[in-house]
Amino acid sequence: MRISELAKRAGCDSETVRYYEREGILPAPERDVSGYRRYGPSHLETLQFVRHCRSLSMKLVEIRQLLDFRRHPEGDCSGVNSLLDVQIARADEQIVAMTNLKEQLVALRGECEQRQTTRGCGIMRSLNRAVHHGQCPCHRDI
Repeated sequence: MRISELAKRAGCDSETVRYYEREGILPAPERDVSGYRRYGPSHLETLQFVRHCRSLSMKLVEIRQLLDFRRHPEGDCSGVNSLLDVQIARADEQIVAMTNLKEQLVALRGECEQRQTTRGCGIMRSLNRAVHHGQCPCHRDI
């Protein structure tokens, strides 16, 4: 299959396929006599595997490791477990960061409870105060 068909079947665009090829994540395909890339079922499987890992916010370095584990199915899976433990810890950190962000945004939103001009808007005053190194409500206690 050509790159456009591979991309369509994997739910991405052709540039994504080229990117994964350049990064060595997707093996280089054979080329036909006209020079067009020709992908096989293994390319589609690998691309779908990579896209699934990316949907779990895995980094390319981790995906490379998982692809290596995938190529050696008889090996010990403790490395896979370790990769997932790191990913879980990263998700926990992101949850804390997003919770803090939400609290900051709620505090900032509390600065303007009623509709008024932008000049009188407490949110804009707070953001402008921060520009001049003043304390804004979203960064108190941080």
